Amino acid sequence: MSSVEEFRTEIRGWLAANLTGAFAGLRGRGGPGREHEAFAERLAWERHMAAEGWTCVGWPEEHGGRGATIEQQVAFHEEYALADAPARVNHIGEQLLGPTLVAFGTPEQRARFLPPIVAVEELWCQGYSEPDAGSDLANVRTRAVRDGEHWVVTGQKIWTSLAHDAQWCFVLARTEAGSTRHAGLSYLLVPLDQPGVEIRPIQQLTGTSEFNEVFFDGARTDAANIVGEPGDGWRVAMATLGFERGVSTLGQQVGFRRELETLIALARQNGAADDPLIRDRLARAWTGLETIRFNALRMLDGVAAGAPGPEASIGKIFWATWHRELGELAMAVLGAGGMTAPEAPYELDDWQRLFLFSRSDTIYAGSNEIQRNIIAERVLGLPKEIRP
Repeated sequence: MSSVEEFRTEIRGWLAANLTGAFAGLRGRGGPGREHEAFAERLAWERHMAAEGWTCVGWPEEHGGRGATIEQQVAFHEEYALADAPARVNHIGEQLLGPTLVAFGTPEQRARFLPPIVAVEELWCQGYSEPDAGSDLANVRTRAVRDGEHWVVTGQKIWTSLAHDAQWCFVLARTEAGSTRHAGLSYLLVPLDQPGVEIRPIQQLTGTSEFNEVFFDGARTDAANIVGEPGDGWRVAMATLGFERGVSTLGQQVGFRRELETLIALARQNGAADDPLIRDRLARAWTGLETIRFNALRMLDGVAAGAPGPEASIGKIFWATWHRELGELAMAVLGAGGMTAPEAPYELDDWQRLFLFSRSDTIYAGSNEIQRNIIAERVLGLPKEIRP
C-alpha cells in the first residue's frame, strides 16, 4: 500500500470513528450560504480535530502540521468531503494566512500566530475588498501610518467573510502617502477586539449574514505585525490568493459532485429528466464537473512548485460559472415549486439557497471578469485593458 493510500485510509477511519456521538449531527452542516449553522458545535469539532492532529496537515511539521505531501493533502480534503463532515470554521487561518506566514513571516510572527491557528484558538478574516476596491484590488484606500511602536489603521473593508466570528484580520493597507495602484501597500495583522473597529454584518439574498463591513477608525496593531517589508504588501497579498486556490478545491469538487448526483436523482424522481432539454443540461453539468477536476489536478504541479499557475484563474472561472449554472438548473428541475416555500417559517430549502448564494460565486475570490483579464494580459500577453 502506498503512503498516499495509507494516509487516505487513516483519515477515512478517523472520520468514521469521530463523526459520532455529539458530533454525529454535524454531517453536512455549514458551508457557503450556511455558515451560521451550528457554528459553536463546528468550532468544538475543529478543536477536537486539532487535539487529534488533523488540522493544518499540509504545514511543515516544525510549524505544527503533518508535513503531508500534495497528494496526501488531496486525499485528506477528498475524504473529509466524502464523509460529509461539517464545513471548516478555520479555513481562512489554515489555508490562507498560515501558508503566507510560513513563506513570508518572521520567526517571531510564526511563533506567535501559527500555534493558535493549529489549535483553532484564534480565527481570522481577510481584509482585502473595499467599496471602491473589490475586483480592482490595487485601488485600496484604507491607510495605515506608523506611530511609534504601532501602525494606526483607518478605512473600510467590505464583503469580509466571517469577520463577526474572527479575532484577527490580515489587512491590505496603503502605508506610503501619495502612492497609487500596486505600490505603497503593506500587509498588516490587526486585532479586531479593540476600540476603533466596528463590524456590521451584511444581510444576503439567503437571509443570512456571512459577509460583513469592517470599519477601522484609528485601530492599532503592533509595528511588528507587518508581513514582509513596508510597501511590499501587493506581493504578499497575491501569494495569499494563490494559497487560497490550492488543494482544498479538490474537496470542494466532491461536494459539487454530491449536489449534482442528488439533483439527477431528483430529476428522475419528479419526471424532469423526461424533458430532453433538462437531460442535456444535466449531461453538460456532468462533463463540466469532469473538466473542473482535470484542471484542478493539472494545477497541482504549480502548487507543488510553490504557488498555483494560470490554471488557478482558469479553474476559478470554470467552477464558479459551473456552480452558478447548477443553481439555475436546480430551479429548472424543481419547476414552479422552486419559487415557493411550502410552510412556516418559510425558510429556503437547500436548492433555493444554492440558487441564490451561487450568484456570488462568480464575484468573490476574484470576479470572472478580473480572472479573464489576468489570463489575457499575464498569460496570453494580450494588450492591457484601456483604463481611464
